[in-house]
Amino acid sequence: MLRTYKNVILLLLFILALLENGVAQNGPPPFLQPIEIKPTPTPLVKKTSIATPSSISNGRSLIENSSNTVDVPTFSSLDISFPGQTGILVETLDGKVIREVNADTPLNPASNVKIATAYAILKSFGPDYRFPTYIFTDGQIDSSNGVLLGNLYVTGRDPMFHFQHAVSIAETLNKLGIREVRGDLIVSDKFSIAYVSSAQSSANVLHSTLEANRRSATATQAWLDHLYYLGRNNSPSTPSVYITGRAYVAEVPRNASLLMIHESAPLREIVKFMMCFSHNFVAERLGDVLGGAYVVASIVQRDTGVGANEFYIQTSSGLGINRVTPRAMMKLLRVFRSELSRYGMTFADVMPVAGIDPGTLQHRFNDIYSVGSVVGKTGTLGNTDGGVSSLTGEIQTRMGGKLLFVIFNQRGGVARFRRLQDAYIHAVQNELGGPANLGYSSMGMLQRLAKTQIILPKDLSLGNSSLMGN
Repeated sequence: MLRTYKNVILLLLFILALLENGVAQNGPPPFLQPIEIKPTPTPLVKKTSIATPSSISNGRSLIENSSNTVDVPTFSSLDISFPGQTGILVETLDGKVIREVNADTPLNPASNVKIATAYAILKSFGPDYRFPTYIFTDGQIDSSNGVLLGNLYVTGRDPMFHFQHAVSIAETLNKLGIREVRGDLIVSDKFSIAYVSSAQSSANVLHSTLEANRRSATATQAWLDHLYYLGRNNSPSTPSVYITGRAYVAEVPRNASLLMIHESAPLREIVKFMMCFSHNFVAERLGDVLGGAYVVASIVQRDTGVGANEFYIQTSSGLGINRVTPRAMMKLLRVFRSELSRYGMTFADVMPVAGIDPGTLQHRFNDIYSVGSVVGKTGTLGNTDGGVSSLTGEIQTRMGGKLLFVIFNQRGGVARFRRLQDAYIHAVQNELGGPANLGYSSMGMLQRLAKTQIILPKDLSLGNSSLMGN
């Protein structure tokens, strides 16, 4: 690596020599052009003519802000031309502004809205919260033939409830002595399975998944994968519960008895999944638990001190028309970071780490030098507002430590926006000695989501139940 740095320095000295001799004066313009900023009464960036020789920088600039002035090394390559509308804000952890472009202009953050949803749900419930799914019955178990004489009720708002969890419930019903339900399967209006938004459709899917003979190949594989991450792959079981009646949506009667509670993986793992894959369904469901996008926005506005003119969202996922200023998003990053620190957590616990975690950042910043140095959230809307792309999060540098950044782009091609965002982050890192690894240890997503559990009520133990008939 030392040889590489020496070669780079020699190359720079060679280019400087050419420039001094006039050889390169008429050469082609650099690929990266200056940012085109609309004139404002008070310029945000003031360039100086101070020159400081350095192996990583050939100049310095004063970036002025209303609250502070920071003297930092800069690369000319930071002058990157973004098409359309752009908002950028880069700050140190102690709040010093490194770069600022249209930081108070409301723009569409796209799926960066999920940062707000993640913060609001974790702030409200805590990272260890588990979503319960309750299983009730209004009948009794005939222990002589394994038949539940009555209906089976399922209610809950777990956004991650999936095929393997339904099979897990069937397995527990089998352990309770139930192999057949002579009655109906009834779910609540908020219940969903496998990201199916319709409660009735979810009831139908659950009905078929509980019974082995009707279970889809996808559901069977999901169950086998679940067993693998539970360490039970050497002795896979085939749980099955046959339900004679229909599947439909209705309320749970007051006289129903609790059979079990299925609990989701901890909320931190659900949020990590949502952020890695930018999962719109999960984001909207989490927002609904809080009361919708309005409540998400209210929590953010309250905790950051920003106004509705700076932070306005209509969805919890980032779909559609939403408006957030880069400065408001930066304030959200700071309160989010502070909230996570209360639990000994970092952004890497709830956001994807580029080049390591699966999902939207898996193939970005994944070269040998940058991998593991960026953690953040992407945002993409192909048609809304003329095309939107965003990238917000935290980067690690060798000489400057950690920096927080917000980049909003709209009215242009998404692919080009992404390339320029990556180039911009690379340039910021390079002016501070290059990227440095965050020290993140990854865990497989299925392994994270396998952390579910089933709770039996105190008066209902396996093989000993007050619901058992003679």
